[in-house]
Amino acid sequence: MANPPFNSMANTRPRLLLEIELVPSSSWYENLRKKISKEKWDRLRRKVYAKYGHRCGICGADGRANCHELWSFDEGKRIQKLEGFISLCDVCHNVKHIGLAGIMASEGKLDYEEVVRHFMKVNGCSRQLFEMHRKKAFEIWKKRSKRHWEVVVGDFEKMADEKPENEKQSKLDAF
Repeated sequence: MANPPFNSMANTRPRLLLEIELVPSSSWYENLRKKISKEKWDRLRRKVYAKYGHRCGICGADGRANCHELWSFDEGKRIQKLEGFISLCDVCHNVKHIGLAGIMASEGKLDYEEVVRHFMKVNGCSRQLFEMHRKKAFEIWKKRSKRHWEVVVGDFEKMADEKPENEKQSKLDAF
């Protein structure tokens, strides 16, 4: 895989295609999946998988998919806002949730080194860059976890009630 493009703001670090995303501990389990019924979540995630052609939205792998929520953080207002969704393969999903991946690895349920190798392959980077990125992600997580966040899901809850694609254009096209 070719090296990823460089960030125009800081030419010293490449822009990563696959990043670690840790939500503050005060927000654990506060997500759309927990706020709607299983049937609505299943309908919504199937729409996301279809939008990505039933492939991983980062590495392109096919097979089992995970509907991953994408969040933004307003540090000043302490608002964690749902911005959209992406279809992820198991390994990309484990990178996003590297803390949980570490716990699962310690229980013998996951090969942590496979997750690290995947991060390096997708990003065309070294173990050193992975470790720097992981360290920074955990620093941000620790800082954010010291505060309570308002979790905002916006209009996404309504998406689960939408008619199938062939009857009505989905709001998923907007993100």
